[in-house]
Amino acid sequence: MPNSQFMSDTEVVDRVLGHIEAGTTDRGTQIWHEPVKNYRSDDRLAQEIALFKSLPTAFCPSAALSKPGDYIARNAAGTPLIVVRGNDKKVRAFKNACRHRGSELAAGKGCAGAFVCPYHGWSYGLDGALLGIPHENGFPEIDKLSHGLVEVAVIETKGIIFICQKETEIELSALDLVQDVPDVLAPDHIIFAENEIIVEANWKLHLESFLEGYHIKPTHKETFFPFGYDNLNVIEFCGAHARVTFPFQRITQLKNVPPSERDVSDKLTYLNHLFPNVVLAELSHHRTLGILEPLGTDRTKITTYHLTKSSSNPDKEAVIERAKRDLAFVNETGQSEDIAMVSGIQRSLKSDANQVFTFGNFEPAIVHFHQQMAALIK
Repeated sequence: MPNSQFMSDTEVVDRVLGHIEAGTTDRGTQIWHEPVKNYRSDDRLAQEIALFKSLPTAFCPSAALSKPGDYIARNAAGTPLIVVRGNDKKVRAFKNACRHRGSELAAGKGCAGAFVCPYHGWSYGLDGALLGIPHENGFPEIDKLSHGLVEVAVIETKGIIFICQKETEIELSALDLVQDVPDVLAPDHIIFAENEIIVEANWKLHLESFLEGYHIKPTHKETFFPFGYDNLNVIEFCGAHARVTFPFQRITQLKNVPPSERDVSDKLTYLNHLFPNVVLAELSHHRTLGILEPLGTDRTKITTYHLTKSSSNPDKEAVIERAKRDLAFVNETGQSEDIAMVSGIQRSLKSDANQVFTFGNFEPAIVHFHQQMAALIK
């Protein structure tokens, strides 16, 4: 059964050191055969997007909407949304469509006191209420109260803003998914970089590249591998979510350090998979929240927020500079290598060489992911 929470840093260090001494790694107990058609099928992708809409999924860090009027307009599960912090400090999400003729009201991000339709000028408050209609006498029977923006459910917790498009109120069963998310981010963490990229691959292929260390030596032999280990990971589950620990060789420096004094910040990377389509990485000096948005069976948009590890240090410039150096190392080393691998897999899907992909005992986080998907998509 999945644990109710992930292990402590000290417990992780003890397990890693044990694996180093024994030449072992965490292993799963099941082999999973995932049909290749599930990466190619438009019908399957439609089911997956419907699943995204039915669950609370991370949309952005709380820090991205730090003050009233801050908004982000972006697609989530194929639906154009506006997520905004109101004057009452509450975050709300609306379908990005004017109630007159459906025009999109906003794009990108910004700060606004109201949303005004660029087509005919209808205006809406930060709470979604319809405020004004130019030449309103042309709509003599309109009920303004029923023509506010269409709202979708939002929950803000653990430094992350989640949306759930199925209902206007998030069901208790769905809240369990949010409660299992680890406490990694805080609302006052500083976003020092954001980016969007398109990967020419199915979203699951890209997600899978984060969830195992079996590929570290072959794929990253001159980048990550010299600092880490070949096929050595700690792998944990918390409900539908998973966490994969990637230790650095310098973790051995903690062998004789008392547990209460151990600092793992530059000794390992935690990769949290927030089911179904979000990754949250805890790196030496920064945190990265990445949202995978399928654009088709063979294209994925990744929206990524990079945040400082902490905002408690009064020297904010020094904190941001360390975080930027940390990010530069990641970007200049392994990221492009992973993208090259998954893009190649995507191209090979058309060869019909494989009817299934086989995930073994060194890939239990991927097995767990596909088990969760199979249980929810019948």
